[in-house]
Amino acid sequence: MSSTELGLLLAMILIGLVACYLDVFRRVLPNWLSGVAYIVGIVGMFIAGGASMALSAMLHSFIVLLLGMGFFAVKAIGGGDAKFYAGLAAWFPLGQALFLFVSVALAGLLLIPIWLVARQVRRPAGPLAERSDAFSKLPYGVAISVGACVSFAMLAASG
Repeated sequence: MSSTELGLLLAMILIGLVACYLDVFRRVLPNWLSGVAYIVGIVGMFIAGGASMALSAMLHSFIVLLLGMGFFAVKAIGGGDAKFYAGLAAWFPLGQALFLFVSVALAGLLLIPIWLVARQVRRPAGPLAERSDAFSKLPYGVAISVGACVSFAMLAASG
C-alpha cells in the first residue's frame, strides 16, 4: 500500500467514523459529509490514477446516486444513505463498483443481528414491528462505512 493510499484510507476511516456516530446516535447522514466524501474521493482518485481514474470514479458515483434516488423514491433506503454511498463510491473507479457493493452488502448482513439485539435492549417495551421512530430503523451508514473501508483497504493492498 502506497503512502497516498494509506492517507486516503485514513481519511476514509475518519469520514466513516463520523458517519457511524451521526447515523447511530442521530439517525442522520448530512449532505456536507457526503460532499466531503465525494470531494476527497475524486481528488484522491486523481492523485492516485490521473484524470481517467477520477472520471471513472465520478461516473460510478453518478450512477450510484441515480440508483439511490430511485430506491429512495420507493422508500427502500433513506436519502442520506443514498447520498453517502454515492459520496464513497467516488473513491472507487467504475470497474470496482461490484466489489464495493458486495462489501457493503456483507457489512449490512453482519450489522443486522447486532442492530436487532441493540434495538431490543435500547427499547425493550412493545413488539419490534410496532415501533415507528427513527431509532427503530437500521443505521445503514455503518454498513456503508465499514464496507467501503474494507473494500478500499483490500483493493489497495492487492494492487
